[in-house]
Amino acid sequence: MNWYLTVMKNYVGFSGRARRKEYWMFCLFNMGFVILAVLLDNILGTAIKGVGYGLFYFLYALAVLLPSLAVGVRRLHDVGKSGWFLLIGLIPIIGGIWILILLCTDGNAAENKYGLNVKSVS
Repeated sequence: MNWYLTVMKNYVGFSGRARRKEYWMFCLFNMGFVILAVLLDNILGTAIKGVGYGLFYFLYALAVLLPSLAVGVRRLHDVGKSGWFLLIGLIPIIGGIWILILLCTDGNAAENKYGLNVKSVS
């Protein structure tokens, strides 16, 4: 949970680097909160018919949009890529696979143009 809160506190921090653990722990807790929001939508009747989610999901998705983009950019910085590489994910099939590989790759051990190695700082 600490990793999730760290990302949320640095919600518009697009500079610097984010290690794999920070990124994937944020994704794990984010998915849990998405499931919770969808359950709330369905239990409370705010879900859109035929879609399965509604008000709570949309509010949560809006709240984590910038933090999700920021941690994704910082994760790409850790492997030495520009944040603009996130747009590669828009290429059907191949783009998603490429981004997934970049997000799973270990960060540069040395300092790169985006900052110090976050593993050595932590």
